[in-house]
Amino acid sequence: MRLPITKDYDLIVIGTGSSMNIVDPMIRENPRMKIAVIDKDEPGGICLTRGCIPSKILLYPAELVRLAEKAREFGIATEIKSIDFAQVMGRMRALIDADIDSIRRGLSSSENIDYFQDTAEFVEPYTLKVGGKTIKSKLIFLCTGSQTTIPPVKGLADAGYMTSDEVLRLKTLPRSVAVIGGGYIAAEMGHFLAAMGSQVTIVGRNPQFIPEEEPEVSEVLKNELSRHMTILTNSEVKEVKVSGGLKRLTATDRKTGKGREIAAEEILVAAGRGPTSGILHPERGGVATGEKGWIKVDEYLETTQPGVWAMGDADGRFLFKHVANYESEIVYYNAVLKRKVKADYHAVPHAVFTYPEAAGVGMKEAEAVEKFGKDGILIGFYKYEDTAKGEAMAAKDYFVKVIMEKETEKIVGAHIAGPYASVLIQELVNAMYTGDQGPRDLRRSMYTHPALNEVVQRALYSVYSVDDYHAMSSHSHHHG
Repeated sequence: MRLPITKDYDLIVIGTGSSMNIVDPMIRENPRMKIAVIDKDEPGGICLTRGCIPSKILLYPAELVRLAEKAREFGIATEIKSIDFAQVMGRMRALIDADIDSIRRGLSSSENIDYFQDTAEFVEPYTLKVGGKTIKSKLIFLCTGSQTTIPPVKGLADAGYMTSDEVLRLKTLPRSVAVIGGGYIAAEMGHFLAAMGSQVTIVGRNPQFIPEEEPEVSEVLKNELSRHMTILTNSEVKEVKVSGGLKRLTATDRKTGKGREIAAEEILVAAGRGPTSGILHPERGGVATGEKGWIKVDEYLETTQPGVWAMGDADGRFLFKHVANYESEIVYYNAVLKRKVKADYHAVPHAVFTYPEAAGVGMKEAEAVEKFGKDGILIGFYKYEDTAKGEAMAAKDYFVKVIMEKETEKIVGAHIAGPYASVLIQELVNAMYTGDQGPRDLRRSMYTHPALNEVVQRALYSVYSVDDYHAMSSHSHHHG
């Protein structure tokens, strides 16, 4: 048998998400460069094709539904006559498909790029097999993303289920949906389906709903979302059966051992995401993976094989698009410009786009106490309803919480539950990226009154007693 001809490239890229941030400048700087770009899925990466962007396009109409309902509190008699689910889905698909097509055209028409819509696997170091061809490069970027993990529940495969990928392809709304999982994706997708009119039951294994959040944040979200859906925590789905045209889940309370049945038309599995590295056979390329299968990288994002770099979900650190974009910059500095820049994750923000929203950055209180001791931290806390704008919005129980290291006054974490949390968190994130990572510049800033941002300002002030604050503001330079 004749071995296919091996082709040498200047760069091989697997995955078309944030890696594309590097490919464009590389081609501009070196117009003769030859690059192989490989992606088994539609081009654009998970965020665009089946992650953050399509889901946020769907979550905005869900927010409008909840806002329309809230209008009644203010004497505005609103009524939602109907929701055209097909139109909501159609708008999202049209927007996403246009983006995917434009990326596909760009990849297919570039003279520098050979684009393979196929699966790649390592044959040996620096050598990959893709679509019957063998290709080589001394520079390889692994941006292989992640995939939905499916828990080993008896009868689940036979009963059939959707993941967040399939939700995006729905044409008609299921009358009822049972969601297996209690994290970000379960919360957002549950919120969307419930707002569209589906009966939603969320079944999470963890005692805390959205365990990634600060407990008080989870509490607010659970209380609010429970008005529109059933949220079970500390519950494990043991078995799924189909009868009478419905999927019947047996869920057991992990504390009491008591079982209950949940019947739904559809099951959505949102039990977290795992690596896709298996199909790649990284071990044949000298690329080590951790015990869970994520690709191991050093602090510069290089794998155990020199010249092979990984970024985004592939390294399993933070499964967020903004982190993947940041990591693509780090890889560009290190792999292309040959600098030595370490990846820095001290202030990675995230948001949960439910109604209300939640957002967080940095450490949770328990982590900060563990690191600095109970007396080594300061907590600032302020409720939306205690500001003029919060009162105007009838915002109940929403809050901003800021965690600082006492000695240095560095902001080490912040957590928000309430409307516009995804926007409000940003000024705290920005403060964490200033020279002293402290709140000094925010405190010096003049805030618009009565805008919602005042809740952030007051959370920062609340760290100090009134006397401290006056002493501080009169000689604000004494922090160094």
